[in-house]
Amino acid sequence: MSRWRAFAGRHLRWSSSITQGLILCVVTFGMILPLCCHHLLYSYYFLKFIYLDHMSEMALQVSHERGQKALEFWENLDTTQALDVPMATVQDRPELLVTVVTTRRKEGWDFHYLLQVMQQLVSLLKRCGERPCAEVMVCDIESGPLHNEDASLLEKQFLVVRKTLEEQRESRGSLNIFEKEKRDYVYCLRKGWELMRPKNVVILEDDALPRADFFAVIQNLLSRRFAMDSLYIKLYHPERLQRYWNPEPYRILEWVGLGFVGATVLLLTISYRTPLAFSLSAPHLLFLTLYVMAVVELIGRHYLLELRRVSPQLYAVSPATECCTPAMLYPGNASLRVAEYLDRVSCAKGSAKDTVLYHIARSTPGERAHSVEPNLITHIGAFSSVRANPARPKLI
Repeated sequence: MSRWRAFAGRHLRWSSSITQGLILCVVTFGMILPLCCHHLLYSYYFLKFIYLDHMSEMALQVSHERGQKALEFWENLDTTQALDVPMATVQDRPELLVTVVTTRRKEGWDFHYLLQVMQQLVSLLKRCGERPCAEVMVCDIESGPLHNEDASLLEKQFLVVRKTLEEQRESRGSLNIFEKEKRDYVYCLRKGWELMRPKNVVILEDDALPRADFFAVIQNLLSRRFAMDSLYIKLYHPERLQRYWNPEPYRILEWVGLGFVGATVLLLTISYRTPLAFSLSAPHLLFLTLYVMAVVELIGRHYLLELRRVSPQLYAVSPATECCTPAMLYPGNASLRVAEYLDRVSCAKGSAKDTVLYHIARSTPGERAHSVEPNLITHIGAFSSVRANPARPKLI
């Protein structure tokens, strides 16, 4: 007991750095962060039972309203009315081809995801000036008896390609849904190359809504040396999977580096500007490094990434992540290589095209794949076209 009293008397005084560190952690993690972050969707402090249902319903409502406005926009566009968008021609061999892959959805069709995406692309293309940013093509892979009305509505203004009757009959065979999805994707990759011979290709799924700086960032990526050595560059990764605490090793290095820099700044500020008992010592530097790392992880890495939107040059490029392919950039003729690679494998549940493509890039000598952060698109598809959907989808 006497030893404990001696330890407490020496180290748990207010002037002790241990006491001050404990108080700092209690105030930060028990009071400040819960109050500031309880409504942030991708924070550890997010209170799902209070906010998730309401936020999900609001997101569905906003998307539905945007879809109805997009439907009205395209329906009211006169057949002879030009969009006043600088577009390349097939003979121009465009610098960039954006192919939007679409199919008729059994659920959520009244959200008109395709029309939302195409209206956004038109808006972004108008900002390009006299030189067109891209050529845009719609690849309609609907092979069922029902017609894809949204794709038909766009034929007034854009090239819409479809499979032949024979190709459609093949798609209706005994293929599992994941293999069919892969083959449809390969078809769109090859069709865009055959028709346009583009220098670079972006494939968007019809629920991938481009953000305002979409073309500016892509142009910046293509100007960097690494781009032409890449099999593909992912333009989206789910926000819920962007945390530091995950299997991606490069994020651990980023996390430690951020903690060290933040701790150094805090330590210099504290040691010279406050009466606190922290000094320029290794134990205090280690403590504050762990403190900063915990703060940024609990707040959410997603929100730190959003700060990079200030400039296209600040977007981070890292090794490719596995999940999801709603937005992919294929530099040069990489789209043809990807089509050939995907032809050699079969997809099934647990081995969809995103997983297969990720493992191809990792296992093929000489191939590299990258991801860009933050995301260049917003994934608005609450209703999947290949998986079972809940009655009312949730944001996470």
